[in-house]
Amino acid sequence: MSDVFTADFAGKPISIKTDYVARRANAGVLVTYGETVVLVTAVSHKAMRENIDFFPLTVDYQEMTFAAGKIPGGFFKREGRPNEREILTSRMIDRSIRPLFPKGFFQETQIVATVLSLDPESGSDVAAMLGASAALAVSDIPFTGPVAGIRVGMLDGRLVANPSVSLLEKSDVDIFLTGRKIAGGSSEKDYDINLVMLEGGAREIGEDRLIEAIAFGLENLRPVMDLQDEMVRAMGKKKVEFQPPAIDAALREEVENRVRGPLREAFSTSDKMEREARLDAVRDDVTADFGAREGAVLPAAKAVLEEMNKKVLREKIINDKSRIDGRPYDEVRAITCEVGLLPRTHGSALFTRGETQSLAVVTLGTSSDEQRLDWITGEEFRSFLLHYNFPPFSVGEARMLRGPGRREIGHGALARRALLPILPDAEEFPYTIRIVSEILSSNGSSSMATVCSGSLSLMDAGVPVKDTVAGIAMGLLKEGDEVVILSDILGDEDHAGDMDFKVCGTKKGITAMQMDIKIHGITADIIRRALTQARAARFFIIDKMQAAISEPRIDLSVYAPRITTLKVKPERIRDVIGSGGKNIRQIVAETGVVIDVEDDGTVTIASNDAAAAAKAIAMVKWLTEEAEIGKIYLGTVKKVVDFGAFVEILPGTEGLVHISQLDKRRVQSVTDVVREGDKIPVKVLDIDKAGKIRLSRKEALSENDREDRSS
Repeated sequence: MSDVFTADFAGKPISIKTDYVARRANAGVLVTYGETVVLVTAVSHKAMRENIDFFPLTVDYQEMTFAAGKIPGGFFKREGRPNEREILTSRMIDRSIRPLFPKGFFQETQIVATVLSLDPESGSDVAAMLGASAALAVSDIPFTGPVAGIRVGMLDGRLVANPSVSLLEKSDVDIFLTGRKIAGGSSEKDYDINLVMLEGGAREIGEDRLIEAIAFGLENLRPVMDLQDEMVRAMGKKKVEFQPPAIDAALREEVENRVRGPLREAFSTSDKMEREARLDAVRDDVTADFGAREGAVLPAAKAVLEEMNKKVLREKIINDKSRIDGRPYDEVRAITCEVGLLPRTHGSALFTRGETQSLAVVTLGTSSDEQRLDWITGEEFRSFLLHYNFPPFSVGEARMLRGPGRREIGHGALARRALLPILPDAEEFPYTIRIVSEILSSNGSSSMATVCSGSLSLMDAGVPVKDTVAGIAMGLLKEGDEVVILSDILGDEDHAGDMDFKVCGTKKGITAMQMDIKIHGITADIIRRALTQARAARFFIIDKMQAAISEPRIDLSVYAPRITTLKVKPERIRDVIGSGGKNIRQIVAETGVVIDVEDDGTVTIASNDAAAAAKAIAMVKWLTEEAEIGKIYLGTVKKVVDFGAFVEILPGTEGLVHISQLDKRRVQSVTDVVREGDKIPVKVLDIDKAGKIRLSRKEALSENDREDRSS
């Protein structure tokens, strides 16, 4: 029999229904938040995979289109590969729960979160995160939760928990954070909530406001923490007892003594390639020796080696006060910035920080180049795209080139979020902007290098950005009360550390952030210290960037399209397009421009040829021009009647020339002066309230005669 557990979460009821569906899974829960319903299942194989040294956890968040009453687009009419939002939500859940499984737990485990009903005003990501924790909490799978997620916004300086989509669009902050319950005092209700994961963006907020937003979000998680406790007490299964395979003490001591010295030497080598070669030599030595011995001792020896890798590096940094490359804790590696490297692109920049390099290239396009994204909540059109590529040669590897993975999607989304607040409005700069970041070399925080190279490339392209944005990755090592915060972490420091905290922003404030925490006990004071140190590092990087280019170039590249925007009355759009698109095709055929017409009457003309653009503009104006009293036009006689002639003076605009207005002399018959198809000058005499136009050939001829005499 199923049970339902309910609480109030940020002013809205949220419920978890257990033992109701998906009963073949280790656990399945149905989370309902408002009218959003998400099914989350947890399954873990009983047998551990052989010959692996990592936790094979898979998290899949999927949005079914039927949840919003839609049928999928495309030929197959069914859901396909995950879209960007599904990937980013999957990553947030994965990063939140992965550190909470036992060390050495290598059983294949999968979390599947399926959105079955969508209320756009109630976050499906919030429900999915809660469902993942709840399913693991009531299952027999070893898991040291519970956790829960919440979205925090800020409107007019006021923090809001789980704001609606409409409110979020006006918010100065949009962060999603996950907290974990940590038992405190003697009472069940006496507990702390520690930060586990943080992801989001902001409009240049200060560090103090970010800390305030984090504390606000964590405190508002208490109702769903208590909800999970209640559920576990009533429905929770007994956890499978798990102990990592015991390692013989003598074997452990032998491996530690054997590798400690070589590892210390390796981690004293600043050059990454040389350091990796030394580490590989240590690994090969252990594999060759212990692999040749009787009994299956090699896996245990490798496990000890992995522990020693982290232990030796942490001892070097904490006890010896020495980083791998000899830098002080708060020092950023050497930086070089170059712009304008690629002559035929619209903008380019190479940002190098230590051994990490990002080449960013900007391409400018028209509104027809916008990306159309079909979410279950509706369509989105993006005029700013940022794509991050991480080729294998960047880390000295040779492997197949494939499409972007989840990591590449996540890094690109973070960099895009960081740069969004400094972009100009569409009215000021009506271009579609695409940045591609190619990571040419990587040794720590290539995503932050992408933020820096992307900011530089925008200025090189002449995009009128509001400021310079830089990004920095912060690390943490905590042993007891000893806390070491590292600026600009290397890859090895990230691997051995307890936190990866990426902070992006201008000198005015933070625009994006991402944090993953591997340990418990990260206090607000530690976060404040990390943000203060990150601020100093960010300012240092911005100064280096501004030494290369301090403001956007005045002119666009000669190879970039020039865009001119015209406004016509919405009812005249059909005149620009023409029957079956005839008029637009003619403009494009005669001028070679790219032309886009919006429903609100905005006409965008793009071309590298100024003369062609001018001709296209004139053609559009001619198609949409309205008759003016007193103006002379060269019109075409469309129809001859007894009392006069109807003359087209503008596309779709005709007026009547009465027989008395055809000529200076008396006219007996209209056909004595004009016939259908003739081109004649006419002057607009009057336009009545109904829009009828009176024309005069006689007045046009007289005016032309006066001009001839005066000249």
